[in-house]
Formats: sequence, C-alpha cells, structure tokens
Amino acid sequence: MCRAMQVEEISRSATRYLARVDPVMRRLIREVGPCRLEPRRQRSPFESLVRAIAYQQLHAKAAESILCRFLALFPGRSFPRPGEVLAVQTEAIRKAGFSGPKIAALRDLAEKTLDGTVPTSRVIRNCRDDEIVERLSQVRGVGRWTVEMLLIFQLGRPDILPVDDFGVRNGYRLAYGLKAIPTPKQMLEYGDPWKPYRTVASWYLWRAADRAKRGGAVR
Repeated sequence: MCRAMQVEEISRSATRYLARVDPVMRRLIREVGPCRLEPRRQRSPFESLVRAIAYQQLHAKAAESILCRFLALFPGRSFPRPGEVLAVQTEAIRKAGFSGPKIAALRDLAEKTLDGTVPTSRVIRNCRDDEIVERLSQVRGVGRWTVEMLLIFQLGRPDILPVDDFGVRNGYRLAYGLKAIPTPKQMLEYGDPWKPYRTVASWYLWRAADRAKRGGAVR
C-alpha cells in the first residue's frame, strides 16, 4: 500500500473512532468534512527544525522570505547540511534575517545533528514520541510545542495532543461551548478519550478555531 493510501486509511479509522466515542467530535467531523492532514515525511528532522526556528514568533510571509534568503546562501542545494550551516559566517545568516538568538539556535541544532542528539530520518522513524521530545528539546530554542509540530506535520504520528497550543485549546472551548479556554492540564484530561487518535482530534480543533475566525458556526 502506498504511503498516501496509508495516511488516508488512518484518517478514516481515526474519524470513525472519534465520532463513535465523542458526540461533539462527531458533529465537528460532519461539519468540517474529511481530515486533510498530509505529513511531509520527506523532510529530515534537521530541515524541519531549521524551518521551525525560522517561523518562531513571525508571520508566515516574513519567515518564508527569511528562509529564501537563507537558502540562497547554499547554491546548488535544495537544503543545506548541518556542516554547511556551521561553515557560514554569522553575519551572512544575520543579513538573511535571523536574529542573534535564532542564529545561536541554528548553530546548536547543526552541532547536535552532527553529534547524533538530533536523529537522522532513518533513526527517528523507530523512536518513540516521548524519546523524540526528550532528544529534540535539548536543542537551544526548541521546546515541546515545536517538537510536537514536527511529530504531527512531518512524522505523521497519530496520537499527539499539543496541550500548550492556543488554537487547539481555543478550538475546544468553541466546539464544546466552554466559557473559558481550558488549561493545558485540563486539555490533557479532556483529550484522553480520543486516544490513540489525538492528532486527528487536534486537527479538527484547529479547524473549529479557524471557522470561528472566519465567522463560521462551530456549534
């Protein structure tokens, strides 16, 4: 079975399960439609984290411009290797648009990729979710939320619930009719019935938050 078909089948299984165990999630799935989450598994952990660092605290367009200028420092490469990043002068990376703290994070990421702290694409496929969080969180400027985004959008892990994510928590408030946004601890408890498909549940909560922004109904 090709990877695209595997992803589609997992999504169908997840939505069927979520609809069965949670009536609010069932309504949300019906209103939003099929899950369209498509992980980008071709990216290495190094590339994913470089991109994540670039996007931290920036709007998407600004971050993409910075990334384009950064990649232009490595002609002939679709994406640089860790050693190549370490070889580039700090001033050149700064002119691309990276701040001092982000440059330090990039260099630490490159060093920890070379020493094996950040696993290769082949190795990371066999690592547990909690092991990946523990290892990648050792990189300067990389926290649990950043690693969870990698687990969801690059590795396609099925049971990730980013309880610190504002969009997930606000989506839950809107979909379930709460007056206040749940705390991370509450969110972890609320999401327990969704195991082992909390990733797809998170995707639907993001959609609930998006629909509210656009003025669409979520109840």
